[in-house]
Amino acid sequence: MAKPIVAIVGKPNVGKSTFFNYLAGTRISIVQDTPGVTRDRVYAETNWRGRDFTLIDTGGIEPESQDIILSQMREQAELAISMADVIIFLTDVKQGVTAADREIALMLKKSKKQIVLVCNKADNFEKDRNEIYEFYNLGLGEPFPISASNAIGIGDVLDEIYEKLPPIDEEDDERQEIKVAVIRKTKCPENHL
Repeated sequence: MAKPIVAIVGKPNVGKSTFFNYLAGTRISIVQDTPGVTRDRVYAETNWRGRDFTLIDTGGIEPESQDIILSQMREQAELAISMADVIIFLTDVKQGVTAADREIALMLKKSKKQIVLVCNKADNFEKDRNEIYEFYNLGLGEPFPISASNAIGIGDVLDEIYEKLPPIDEEDDERQEIKVAVIRKTKCPENHL
């Protein structure tokens, strides 16, 4: 069975690459406070609670942009969405729900994939708690507040991803098992040659 795929999508500058690097356990994606730094899909292998999965970081989606580079970044994100078993929709709690967030949410609903709604930059859980409620309006279920840069709340998101991963197909695992047979030639007694 192929490893499940989890794609991280969202508009530019919501912290997708910071979140990706944290889950990957190393700095793979470039992190910079400038839109458009991640332009292609970036892959990493990771594990949570004994389940291996492939993680994909994508460039920021700007649904209405006609810019060539931004439209190519959107295409890369759409490819990641089509490949994914689970999609992490990363938003910015400080910005609140934007028109771009609504467009992306609509696109994700049409994909019919498992979605985990994550509200990044919730550095102060007490202060940001009230801001989270607005994200229920996207119609994607419970929003998970995190701070990717401070590694706060990420375990809850990983638990939710784990619950949404496709079940392990035991039959498929058996087919992928490597089977080895050891054959040897036995020495025959001399009078039988």
